[in-house]
Amino acid sequence: MSVADRDTAVSFGAFRRPAAPLRALVTGYDGYRLAGFEPGIHLGLPSPCLTVIVTIDEPLDIAEQAAPEQAPGCYDTLASGIATSPVTIRHGGTQHGVQLALSPLGARALLGVPASALGAWVVALDDFVGPDARELVERLSLEPGWEGRFRILDDVLGRRVADAEIDPHLVRAWDLLVGEGAVRVAEVARDIGWSRRHLVNRFVAEYGVTPKDVARLSRFHRSHQMMKRAGFATLAEVSARCGYYDQAHMARDWRDFAGVAPSRWREIDPFSFVQDPYHDDGAE
Repeated sequence: MSVADRDTAVSFGAFRRPAAPLRALVTGYDGYRLAGFEPGIHLGLPSPCLTVIVTIDEPLDIAEQAAPEQAPGCYDTLASGIATSPVTIRHGGTQHGVQLALSPLGARALLGVPASALGAWVVALDDFVGPDARELVERLSLEPGWEGRFRILDDVLGRRVADAEIDPHLVRAWDLLVGEGAVRVAEVARDIGWSRRHLVNRFVAEYGVTPKDVARLSRFHRSHQMMKRAGFATLAEVSARCGYYDQAHMARDWRDFAGVAPSRWREIDPFSFVQDPYHDDGAE
């Protein structure tokens, strides 16, 4: 699809942080509505967060999973752990729903499992939250405005919050690795007083990925968000602002995590340019 065609399509986003009791568990609610695009595929790219999606109107059709041993599938709701590969999503030119980014603590408190239990697999949200998943689909579909939908999420998720905790050493390691500044795994191990080997073993057991992968995913995710929200930023600007040594270094991460170079992603993914999200109380 050309840039001109994209300009005639509907690309709408709405974002809000969850209610205060949920903010350590869910980093944000991202509402999206994309319509008028040509049917095709787009990539769901990895991030250092767990992903939960509740669709509106039609299910999400995953043609290729991040876990190579998992079969394709269609989902009204889904939950996925932390992956290092993209999913390929087949679409008819329209997508509509809400995506939630869960922290690892959110996986324990809201889903009842550690992040490692999901791994790179995509599963129906019903498998973890049962009737609450069906309630979300029904109520979000009936509510016309994004603020109303976000309040529904606050309501349903707020009822599910359970006591949960993660070893504070692992929490500290996570915070260091997903921070803005570059930090080496050996430095993190020294900071928390563990050997590097012990850190890696405990980290993988809780989070399902290595410390090195999380550090790289965090930087990659920042570059993805910047490119998606600022469609005309140059790749050199993105790589510099996201802490890459140079543009070639960023391109290597993109090939590893997205399967394509960032310039190619902008060319082939119809949803690579998304209007900046904003709060909206009205119907859309």
